[in-house]
Amino acid sequence: MDVLQTTLSNGLKVLLKEIHTTPIISHWLWVRVGSRDETPGITGVSHWVEHMQFKGTPNFPAGKLDKDISRDGGYWNAMTYIDWTAYFETMPANKIDLALRLEADRLVNSIFKPEEVASERTVIISERQGNENNPMFLLDEDVQTAAFVSHPYKHEVIGTLADLQSMTRDDLYNHYKKFYTPNNAVLAIAGDFDSNVMLARIQELYGVFPSGPAPTRVANEEPEPAEERRVVTKGPGETTFVRAAYRSLRATDPDFFALSVADSLLAGPSNLNIFSGGISNKTSRLYQRLVENELAVSVSGGLQATIDPYLYDLTITVHPSKKAEDVIGPLDEEIARLQDSPPKPAELARAVKQAQALFAYGSESITNQAFWLGFAEIFETYNWFLSYLERLEAVTPEQVQQAAQKYLRQERRVLGVYQPDGRPTEGDE
Repeated sequence: MDVLQTTLSNGLKVLLKEIHTTPIISHWLWVRVGSRDETPGITGVSHWVEHMQFKGTPNFPAGKLDKDISRDGGYWNAMTYIDWTAYFETMPANKIDLALRLEADRLVNSIFKPEEVASERTVIISERQGNENNPMFLLDEDVQTAAFVSHPYKHEVIGTLADLQSMTRDDLYNHYKKFYTPNNAVLAIAGDFDSNVMLARIQELYGVFPSGPAPTRVANEEPEPAEERRVVTKGPGETTFVRAAYRSLRATDPDFFALSVADSLLAGPSNLNIFSGGISNKTSRLYQRLVENELAVSVSGGLQATIDPYLYDLTITVHPSKKAEDVIGPLDEEIARLQDSPPKPAELARAVKQAQALFAYGSESITNQAFWLGFAEIFETYNWFLSYLERLEAVTPEQVQQAAQKYLRQERRVLGVYQPDGRPTEGDE
């Protein structure tokens, strides 16, 4: 099915995809703002603004919408990441106008009542403190901080505790007004509708809003890593974790697909869609080397599609009878093996098929289709999604080897070790 793509006169990018298999519509509003747009002092502001978007407008008071959407048989949610904030509703096709009116309204008319800001501060600080009882959050934060010198990718999306305690209502509202404009947003809708009728309704609801000034971006070019950095994180629990985080590449980089196949070959394919599950990685090299030899309990890789070069990480849960050093050596040997010789055609074909299968599983439902419409527009265009499978298919063994040689060098990584101190984690007490 063709996708109708257009841009309203106020700059709002609109993508519409008709899918008539079931009477459902999924409606996504993407705002080009995330922790990439934050500076020390207001880290976590994008995520907090997302929370405030559920606190009501003059037309849609807080608390009423949950009941209205549930009553109409729909569900909704929102999420903030390093490059974007997204809001979605998936509803019966004949009830979608509620979602259209809601998102158009809160794009520009959210209130940010001081008492709601104060209440949400408590919620988000509690969320942050809960995260601090999670070993992987603690390790991830230390690795992320060490991985970047100046780029805002060094900050966790939730922000630092100090900033969450000191941020004001004006900090939040000014951030909202700066970034929540039609020309800084993407509206993506998939499902059972007529595109011309839908576009007319979108024009009616969104077209009345003026465009805003193009937001000034704080992200700058991060220098290339010159040497390996090591961090040791100590905290609760009884499990040791190892995370090797390599400076990665933009989603638009031609090498992205070769590194994706290297990831699939080493640890099993990464899931770019947060709404779909994973697949088995038991045929991957690191699983066979570490898990089958009882050096580790699990191993996984993580390659993200981002605007700027972020991190490709390999995360290992160390076997209770082993130490971090017992897995780091074999990890390095497996990476060196890929750097020294290209994979055999049969192994490459299997890795490609697994990556393609995971991508396909994450593209099936109407909600997933709408997700991809908007997500790909954040860092490139929808054509990136459409060409994904064939670009994976085109990757050669030599390109996989070259990607490993170029991106998986030790000087490009932060090697983090989580050392447990035996204290119980939350829920273990």
